[in-house]
Amino acid sequence: MGILIALILISLWIVHLAYLLVFSEVSFTSPLMYVHMAIQTYLYTGLFITAHDSMHGLVSSNRFANSTVGWISTLLFAVLSYSGLNEKHHLHHRFPGEEADPDFCSHSQNFWRWWFTFLRNYVTWGQILILAVTFNILKIWVDPQRLILFWILPSVLATLQLFYFGTYQPHRLPHTAAMMPHHSRTQRRNHLWAMLSCYFFGYHFEHHQSPQTPWWKLYQVKNQAE
Repeated sequence: MGILIALILISLWIVHLAYLLVFSEVSFTSPLMYVHMAIQTYLYTGLFITAHDSMHGLVSSNRFANSTVGWISTLLFAVLSYSGLNEKHHLHHRFPGEEADPDFCSHSQNFWRWWFTFLRNYVTWGQILILAVTFNILKIWVDPQRLILFWILPSVLATLQLFYFGTYQPHRLPHTAAMMPHHSRTQRRNHLWAMLSCYFFGYHFEHHQSPQTPWWKLYQVKNQAE
């Protein structure tokens, strides 16, 4: 089931992006364009969530298949390093909300400063160079405006979605007794909102409590907790 769900999300991302780049109209007065941008942003978030499950070995029991799906997902998301993400994410689980947590901003709780620090930890000049070269190759065939609106902007918006629901909101200070031992908050139980907001990752305490549970079963952990 894990690999089937992963392949569905990756396929939806590819098909929808191809449609937007080839057939969609760019019209800033059309609500439909913004709906498509929101859908593509959500699918970008799904790519990262898929890579995240790969880091926990949850996509497939076959290590090669599991890592391959993770590698493809991070590549499509923004040419990220799967191995680098994997290493840092396990540090995050080992030291959540602490000084050694690479996702935690100990010097500031300001949303934008923390987000910038978060990006700086994962974005490299090599990655930017590859994306720039890819953009300039693609614009030979695709309108640059479409590339910006449907390829680049949704990936940036997805980082905001992932950061807010999966890092800032759960792990920001103050850390209360209810957040121990994971220094993590959790959303109130509302499975529809949890799915729409970030693939159940607002149930973040539950994820830290049960990292062996795939994203699509986190609502079950939430039900058991409450």
